[in-house]
Amino acid sequence: MNFKLTALTLMLVSGLSFGQKVKYSKEEIKEMDNYMFEEMFTGFSPKKETRILLKDATNIQGTARDVDRKKGQIYSIKVKSSSTGKDETFKAEDIAEMYLPVSGFEKGMRTANYFNKINNWNSKSPSKITSKDEVYLRNQTVSLKNKKAEKEYLMQLINPDFSSIIEVYADPVASETTGVSFSMGPISSPQVGGGVTKSFYVRKGDRVIWLKKADFEENYNFLFGDNKEFMAKFPAESVKWEYFSWLVFQYTKMTEEAAG
Repeated sequence: MNFKLTALTLMLVSGLSFGQKVKYSKEEIKEMDNYMFEEMFTGFSPKKETRILLKDATNIQGTARDVDRKKGQIYSIKVKSSSTGKDETFKAEDIAEMYLPVSGFEKGMRTANYFNKINNWNSKSPSKITSKDEVYLRNQTVSLKNKKAEKEYLMQLINPDFSSIIEVYADPVASETTGVSFSMGPISSPQVGGGVTKSFYVRKGDRVIWLKKADFEENYNFLFGDNKEFMAKFPAESVKWEYFSWLVFQYTKMTEEAAG
């Protein structure tokens, strides 16, 4: 009887503890709320140099004349070559990677927008906008919004400093959660403004997905499940979508350290 009672007690305790949320301190939550991705830019400067590396290892330098996009992602670019002085058009399927100069107008608008959003003050660094002169794009074969046939596009990598395992790419047409902001007119007043980006394109291994806020928990194991230590410290039910950039950074750090 005692053995049965003990076993029943263990089962009950195990059942109560299963699925329990991990509690974090205010300092830990503040750290997790830190936004670590690069700022997304879609506008380009037609005066500054664009650098393109083709798949056949040919380097192209020149000024961008035009880009063709679908759902915000680049599938073709026209460049005036520095060597020939002629306009040349390159398809994404022929390009390995590209550095596209940031539009000064867009940088100015995004800098103003940064200071207009109160929720940026604690989570984002203005240097990710003001110090950005160009964006780095890679060729990726993706299904846009997980619905269209797969096609090659040039997409902005927004976690270049911690992309060894998980690569995160900007979704130029992503919506944002609502947040609090302040107008910068003669009379400052609180208003509803943009908040957290609701979707990204994410590559891990050979798989590329369009990851939405609503599908975060469903894909949590795919993203982080191969690191048991990470999953124990940051189970899906204990974290929020708002921590995504930090979670990718922390997962990468922990996984690399475990691998030695």
